[in-house]
Amino acid sequence: MSGSNSSGPVGAMADDAVPLAFTVHTMPSPVADDAARRTASGRAKMLLLLLVCAAPVIASYLAYFVIRPDGRTNYSDLITPTRPIPSGLPLSDLDGRAFRPDALKGQWLLVVVAGGACDAVCEQHLWIQRQLREALGRDANRLDKVWLIDDGAVPRAETLTAIRSGGAPTTVLRVPREALAAWLTVPAGERLESHMAIVDPMGDWMMRVPANPEPARLKRDVERLLRASSGWDRPGR
Repeated sequence: MSGSNSSGPVGAMADDAVPLAFTVHTMPSPVADDAARRTASGRAKMLLLLLVCAAPVIASYLAYFVIRPDGRTNYSDLITPTRPIPSGLPLSDLDGRAFRPDALKGQWLLVVVAGGACDAVCEQHLWIQRQLREALGRDANRLDKVWLIDDGAVPRAETLTAIRSGGAPTTVLRVPREALAAWLTVPAGERLESHMAIVDPMGDWMMRVPANPEPARLKRDVERLLRASSGWDRPGR
C-alpha cells in the first residue's frame, strides 16, 4: 500500500477547516436589574405618598379661595404666595430663652405685632384675639393666640394678666423688628402694628387682617378657614 495516499478525508478536513470563533457577551445582571426596579418603585411610592399628604391641604385651599359660591368675599387680604415662617427667625420668650420658630407650627395662629408698652391698638387686637378664640366654641383649640413684641419694652403686669386669664394663654415672644420684616410686611405707608396676621398650621403666613378690624367679619374668615381645613387639621400640636 506504498502507493496509496496516506492523507484521508480526515486529513483534508483538518486542512480546510475554519476555526470556530466564540464571542462572549456580558449577560444582564439579575441583581442590578432588580435593584434598579426597586429604586424606581420606591421613588414612585414616595411621590405618591407626598401627593396624598398634600392633597387635603391643596383641596381645602382650592375650596376656600377658588371653588367658592358667588358673592363670598374674603375680609382679610390673601397673601400670594404664602410666606413660611423663617427657620432662623430669632424668637425668645420674656425670660430671654430662645424659642424655635417651628414650635409655632401645627396650629392656626392669630398673630398680633406690637411693642411691649402695648398702646390702645395693641390692647384692642389682644382683646379681639381672646374674644374670637372663645367664640369658636368646639374649634377654639385649633387656634392659638400669639403676641410678637418687636422692641425691648416690658409689658405691663395688667396686660399680661389679661392675656393669661380665661382660656388658653397667649404665647408672648420677642423678635427684632428688622428680622420680623423678613416675614411679615404691610403696604407702603402703613404700620405693621395696625394689622394682625393669620398663619396656617404649616407655618405659612397666608392672610393679613385689615387695620381697625371688624371682629364679626374676621371671625367669619377664621371659621371658613377652619371648615376648609377640617379634613386634615386637628386640635393641638
